[in-house]
Amino acid sequence: MNNIQKSIEACAAHYGDEAEAVREYLTQGNESALNIPNRGPIKFDAQGRLDQSIMQAYSNYGFYIFEGLVSDAELKDLREDLDQMRERFPLNSTSPVNAKGEPGLGVGYQALNLLWAKPLRDPFGGTEIANGRHEVKLFEPEADDAAPDEVPFIMLGSLQFSEACLRLYAHPDLLKAAASINGDDFAPFHEGIFFKDAGVGAAVSWHQDGDTHWDSADFDEGSHGFNFMTQVYGSTAVNGVWVLPGTHKQGKVDIKALIDAAGCERIEGAVPIVCNAGDVVICNRQLVHGSFANTGFETRLTVNAGFHRRSSVLGVHGAGIHSDAVVYDAERIRKRTEILGYAIEARRQHYSEEQAYEYQPHQQAGESFQWEAAKMADFKDYNLLDLSI
Repeated sequence: MNNIQKSIEACAAHYGDEAEAVREYLTQGNESALNIPNRGPIKFDAQGRLDQSIMQAYSNYGFYIFEGLVSDAELKDLREDLDQMRERFPLNSTSPVNAKGEPGLGVGYQALNLLWAKPLRDPFGGTEIANGRHEVKLFEPEADDAAPDEVPFIMLGSLQFSEACLRLYAHPDLLKAAASINGDDFAPFHEGIFFKDAGVGAAVSWHQDGDTHWDSADFDEGSHGFNFMTQVYGSTAVNGVWVLPGTHKQGKVDIKALIDAAGCERIEGAVPIVCNAGDVVICNRQLVHGSFANTGFETRLTVNAGFHRRSSVLGVHGAGIHSDAVVYDAERIRKRTEILGYAIEARRQHYSEEQAYEYQPHQQAGESFQWEAAKMADFKDYNLLDLSI
């Protein structure tokens, strides 16, 4: 029995009388995911735009897997940096200190950063959190008696805590992809890290991201932007995000109706995002997606970075989820984009053999950025400026 099948069996065992149905759903979903023609190395045309076949597949399904995009060396840097970052976490959601008795990472910041969850719970499902977008609560298996009371769930504003994440943010192939999809003047959205530890990782109920543009006259498949999801350890049918392909084009989907039609939380036609360490997924925020509690044996650690069309945020009243609900003017967007300039310079220094990305709005404005490690301190609470739509 291979590793994924062992995890599927472990997951199904939590579901009692539904164990066989869960086993079949996970197994079939895994097979279906691998048969979708939306994965491969990142490719660009002569103009530096994403290859048309990739653009078409992304449009068709709402997600695409760039295989092997992050090098082994950079992946090693990420793992080491994130391990060190995690050692600095406070002991729990109420503790001001870490295991060494030092001030916990992010404690005392103004902006929300580290979120915790009960093991295998669904903390958002069926609540008003995030404007109530997580309408249903997923099944919550019982955690092992040895499980901690709380586990890290999501780290918001991750660029202020990790130089490796900051450098990854400026990966030239990812920024070229962002420009291909959202235009050369693309704007940032938000960055974060999702922790899905083996045996304890919390669930994220089915939902669609995005709030502001569902009823817009010019609504289309790209109105609420996308997320890059870099896989530090890989993603499986048990620990990964599940998506319902094509729903990014359907407007606001009635998720409760999908659940009713399925007769359970296992939405028909959904597939898991299955990929390896170093793969980067581009996932449309309008796609119906969610993840089940991780009762398997593999940990998932996903580094997220989102981007918008400038036209989707300029002059728009924000949704109030990742930042205050205000109108985003040109100065707000410019200020939020400064960290991208520093990220590009940080990456240029670290990967000197690489052709650095040149961000058009910075070039046009004559803005330049100088990087040194001490600059990280200036990024404190930068995510108060997130462009949340």
